[in-house]
Amino acid sequence: MSTGLQTIFFSRRPRRLRAGWRILTQSALELVLYILLSFIFFRNISNTSQQAFVFDRLIFLAATTISIFLTRRYLDRRSFDSLGLEINAWMPWDLLVGFLLAGLLMAGIFMFEYQVGWLTIIGYRWQQDSLGTMISESLAALLVFGLCPSWREELTYRGYWLHNIKAGLNLPLAMVLTSIAFAIPHLRYPHISYRAMIFIFLAGLWLVYAGWVTQQLWLPLGIHAGWNFFEGIVFGFPLSGLNTFRWIDQTVSGPTWVTGGDFGPEAGFVGVVAMLMGGLLVLAWSRWRMYWGKRLQNQSLIP
Repeated sequence: MSTGLQTIFFSRRPRRLRAGWRILTQSALELVLYILLSFIFFRNISNTSQQAFVFDRLIFLAATTISIFLTRRYLDRRSFDSLGLEINAWMPWDLLVGFLLAGLLMAGIFMFEYQVGWLTIIGYRWQQDSLGTMISESLAALLVFGLCPSWREELTYRGYWLHNIKAGLNLPLAMVLTSIAFAIPHLRYPHISYRAMIFIFLAGLWLVYAGWVTQQLWLPLGIHAGWNFFEGIVFGFPLSGLNTFRWIDQTVSGPTWVTGGDFGPEAGFVGVVAMLMGGLLVLAWSRWRMYWGKRLQNQSLIP
């Protein structure tokens, strides 16, 4: 292979595929793994069953995780945890704070719309279902609509793709390009609009910021999972146009440009305000985290 052709595919230092080719390879491997795993596990499952939908999400999750693990290890020549998955003392706190932060923001949206008369409560699921049904349905919805998409999307966009585009170009472009890539798959969701796409792009920037200030993926993982859980399951809003199991049955009748309408709060200005407030809360948490980190480090140096 000539030197000129080699530079298209390979960087010189270190000797490895260039970032763009690594991303393409990972995406292709993910697709192959998804097809292979689907063929193995779906032979005895009806495509119309709820079980099939859950299996499909888990298979998609496995394909993404395995493909990124392999490409990170053998093409990037980096460790998997260098994507921001270091297991340390802050990991559970970042996950919990992110999850509860998203819940606080969604509660604020719910109360605002209720107080101005745009939100009408129809009923509560615990008045109809048993405690066992509530718990099982909530856990299943958390898995399918919260944990699976948050892990897969954060690992892909704020993890593998961001690190590679940053290495190939720079951090600002990586933030913008991965946020665009994060928004594009939402085009297939019901009730999508140009406004929703722009606001989802802004959500991507918010999640990148949460990962940047902590240098880990745990905080954006917690925020993403918490946003989906509290938006759809707890407060009963549409989750990116989808209807999920919900604790509260409600309808929203306010201006679509404010509330997001049938797509959900992330398609309205209430979502943007929540993201801005979320950005301030993320900054406050990162400062508090840094303060205590330095304090504990100084205490460990005292003889």
